[in-house]
Amino acid sequence: MKKILLFSALLFGSAFLANAQSTMYKAFKVDVDFGYAIPSSGSGTKAGVTFTIEPHYRLSDDLAIGLRFEGAGLGYETAGTGSKIKVSLLTSYCATAEYYLMKGGFRPFLGAGAGFFSQSNVVANKQSQGSITTTAGGTNFGFVPRVGFEAGHFRLSAAYDVVGNSSSYAAITIGFFLGGGKK
Repeated sequence: MKKILLFSALLFGSAFLANAQSTMYKAFKVDVDFGYAIPSSGSGTKAGVTFTIEPHYRLSDDLAIGLRFEGAGLGYETAGTGSKIKVSLLTSYCATAEYYLMKGGFRPFLGAGAGFFSQSNVVANKQSQGSITTTAGGTNFGFVPRVGFEAGHFRLSAAYDVVGNSSSYAAITIGFFLGGGKK
């Protein structure tokens, strides 16, 4: 946790020291997104939900850097005699960058991020009188390419979270941002 706090302090500190600054848009914004998560692997895999908070600092009108905090819950069900229901809870902390392709009311963007992904699992076994076990899956390094657009304070994006332990998932999110509008 200390490394994450140090990294975020360095990230935002370097943003303040940068010479380039947004001229058309306010420098700070915070994205709040809710979405649909689609796991990329697993037998009987079900989709889940995702929630993201991401503060940004605009280095220019076209480029913003940020720190993404995301949580996703993905469901799995195994069929057969020993059927189980498994829910994977993934959290991520990633440094991000977004490049905006246009200025104006409609702003498509390309983005990417890299950071740490943690996973824990909750498993309910139907055959053994509803026993529930919880396991921690560890922390892995991963990255997130994404595309989307902003219109006014509305935001829509599609991302693919690539995680090293076969827990990768796609996310389609819709949300809004606070601050960061035109000056």
